[in-house]
Amino acid sequence: MRHQMLEKAGLALLLACGLLPAAQAADNLSFKGNLVEEACTIRPGDEAITLELWDLTSKYLYLNTRSVGKGFRLHLEDCDTSVGNTVTITFGGRENRELPGLLALDSGSGASGIGVGLETPSSKPLPLNATSDEQVLTNGANVIELKAYVQGEPKAISDQTIGHGAYTVTSTFTLDYP
Repeated sequence: MRHQMLEKAGLALLLACGLLPAAQAADNLSFKGNLVEEACTIRPGDEAITLELWDLTSKYLYLNTRSVGKGFRLHLEDCDTSVGNTVTITFGGRENRELPGLLALDSGSGASGIGVGLETPSSKPLPLNATSDEQVLTNGANVIELKAYVQGEPKAISDQTIGHGAYTVTSTFTLDYP
């Protein structure tokens, strides 16, 4: 019985293959790349971080233009300084047109007139698509500390038109070991 099923499956495959148009080969495609060794690994769970920013009133933004930064950390493990002794981070994402260097709200967000920025613990801005300063690594575990903040768009602040509601922003980060 099993042998008969295999014969039928093989016949069906042959029939299906016979119905396909003839393929043509091309020899003008090549791939190049580098296989590199990373100095550290990202701790499991830190490759996709969700940061819950606190509730914020538009009145606060009208008075202060931005919130206080809320800290978050990226944990690097198994760092080997013989491979790389420094690390930089670059955040990518959709940029807010009114607040260059800050993240735009994802579509579907209820809020409007704001952007989300990133900065170092010493409040030095870390604009989108810009490489951070180098951070010295030690062997073993290391931590990259950062902060995120909400900032009102200048026109939304002056016109007092910040829209209320839930919001999300999405960013990717790249670690480089120069």
